[in-house]
Amino acid sequence: MTDVFTKAIIQTERLRLEPFKPSHAKALKAINNEAEVMRYLSSGQPETLDDTLNTIKRVRERWATLGYSWWAIIETRTEAVIGAACLQHVAGKLDAELEIGWRLTGAATGYGYATEAGSAAAQYAFDVIGVDHVIATAHQDNLASHKVMQRIGMIYRGVEKHYDIPSTTYELRKSDGATAPTAPFRS
Repeated sequence: MTDVFTKAIIQTERLRLEPFKPSHAKALKAINNEAEVMRYLSSGQPETLDDTLNTIKRVRERWATLGYSWWAIIETRTEAVIGAACLQHVAGKLDAELEIGWRLTGAATGYGYATEAGSAAAQYAFDVIGVDHVIATAHQDNLASHKVMQRIGMIYRGVEKHYDIPSTTYELRKSDGATAPTAPFRS
């Protein structure tokens, strides 16, 4: 029997994206408590293991009902959880566009993993969910995420208000295609 949690596993050249599950909790909690990782994403409050487990429960409910949500990013060479990627409605609003997103532990940045995971999430949106476009948003000062959006092949759309803040917004249409680097790189 195949369920969404099995069908939604994505294998890329160097990564495996798996829908969040409780065994990812310790690594996700650690990532979500790295100050540099969360610099543009939270109020700065530390995340407890219970917080992470509750998030995983909510995410799994979204997978079960919508067929998409957050994946743990696993580097296949080491089997380490190095981050998270998503396909979700912007700001959690079900009538909003679908967005792709990512976050990586500091030790995993600069190797093209975010580009690889973001491209995979976009391809999932096009091939499995059947949408014609996705967007990505980032804090205006988060230049690293802007660069990832550009590497994926996304087109700058402008500064729009998302998550109650002005956000740099990029768009990728299915007809544009998503691209991922074939070799690791550092920027």
